[in-house]
Amino acid sequence: MFRVATVYQSNSMTSNFIDYVKINLRSGHGGSGSSHFRREKHVPKGGPDGGDGGRGGHIYLVGTTQQWTLLHLKYQKHIIADNGNGGEGARRSGAQGEDVYIQVPLGTIVKDGETDEFLAEVTDDGQKVLLLPGGRGGLGNFHFKSSTNQSPRHAQPGEPGEELWVIMELKVLADVGLVGFPNAGKSTLLSVISEAKPEIGDYPFTTLVPNLGVVAYRDYKSFVVADIPGIIEGAAEGKGLGVRFLRHIERNSILCFLIPSDATNWGDEYKILVGELEKYNPEMLTKRRVLVVSKMDLSIPEMKDEMRESLPADLPLVFISSITQEGIQELKDILWVTLQEENKNLQRPELLNEQIETEE
Repeated sequence: MFRVATVYQSNSMTSNFIDYVKINLRSGHGGSGSSHFRREKHVPKGGPDGGDGGRGGHIYLVGTTQQWTLLHLKYQKHIIADNGNGGEGARRSGAQGEDVYIQVPLGTIVKDGETDEFLAEVTDDGQKVLLLPGGRGGLGNFHFKSSTNQSPRHAQPGEPGEELWVIMELKVLADVGLVGFPNAGKSTLLSVISEAKPEIGDYPFTTLVPNLGVVAYRDYKSFVVADIPGIIEGAAEGKGLGVRFLRHIERNSILCFLIPSDATNWGDEYKILVGELEKYNPEMLTKRRVLVVSKMDLSIPEMKDEMRESLPADLPLVFISSITQEGIQELKDILWVTLQEENKNLQRPELLNEQIETEE
């Protein structure tokens, strides 16, 4: 037997993306063993026959593709599993406490709410992680009879369950993460290359939550792109909503940096973005990168050489316009090839290690 943690829904569409919750969990106590003796009409001294107590309910974490945020856990501050029942005579064991399964979206990590210690990570659909085990049921007095103690009156009490405050954080899982300053054209690009319909506006911070889109590629292939809300300088120190934004970049396989053609200095803008990633988590610099100069409809072709010289020469570079469709198919091709190279590296970790050592 098990039950799924109760789901609460919010009517507010503006707050539907929840990527951080703190919850108190308590697994069930084990049931007590029974101290019982068999008594029947013709068996006046049948001996001990107390059954064992049932174990307390476990609390599990289960990954599901049917959830995209932690919204369903926002208003549930306590999740408690059932206790096990006590044992009975005739060596009947008590029923186990009902287990609780907490469904979470892929990319959820769990930390100890007090020590911030990492506890678990869910990345696969159907993945089940035991967070808190229920208390063990006590043994009945049947287990304690011996040649020197034919009538034991002792039975074990059940073990208590465990209690823990946990923090759950969602880090969006995607193949490609779009990285750039606010108003760099990330949402517009996502709307052009996929069926996603993010909010788009000509002002900073139009995007306040990550948007995911599935990009259809050649021969019925596809990959997932995440539009990460815009980074600002100082994001790693918590300016704006920087830490919340940066968290979602960690789980993307490769990073696609968008630099608008109307930027004051293309090279400096790229360096600031890389610097914020490094300050937040240096490991993110090991991810493969693709450079994109967006909004080329606002520039002139003669500017391309100057842009190219200001940006790293060792990274793939694509000039695009989401309005005129310039460079869109070329960008899809480069992203797909880069993803395939990254997948090969994951299958052969020594190649990735060599690449990192070379950069150092």
